[in-house]
Amino acid sequence: MSQEQIKRYMIINKSQEGQISVQDVATDVNLSVRQVNRLRKGVSINGAQELIHKNQGRSPAHKTTEELRKAIITHKLSDKYKDSNFKHLQELLAKHEKIKASYSLIHRLLTEASIPSTKKRRRFKPHRRRNRKAQEGLLLQIDAIPFKWFGDTQAWPCMVQPKFPVKL
Repeated sequence: MSQEQIKRYMIINKSQEGQISVQDVATDVNLSVRQVNRLRKGVSINGAQELIHKNQGRSPAHKTTEELRKAIITHKLSDKYKDSNFKHLQELLAKHEKIKASYSLIHRLLTEASIPSTKKRRRFKPHRRRNRKAQEGLLLQIDAIPFKWFGDTQAWPCMVQPKFPVKL
């Protein structure tokens, strides 16, 4: 048992003997009153073993196996995949090696192994604005939607009139 679990056991024993209230135990061990009552009941039935987490000593079911870790790293270091970036490596491994791994897993494994991505950053290209016209009113704006605005058969483009007269 850890020191924290021993401390919890001693405090819960004191509460069962009536020396400390359940509310005080809850504040001491940073749990709710409901959780303290659950632990008190478990300790009275199972003893101190109730305070030990049931998954202690087990590895998670979704943990990446050591063979998969080694396979990903060796494939990245091989001549076949050395020039690929992490995303491309993920796609190549899925296609050719039948290794299905998420991008985040590949990124984490390779950065922990101090293997950099060969990803090249593109130069930022901001939106290019058009050059201003020499005078106000030189830019003619036309709505080119061919709606029949006036009820007749002829389609009329809607033209926004400039503020100043324009010679065409």
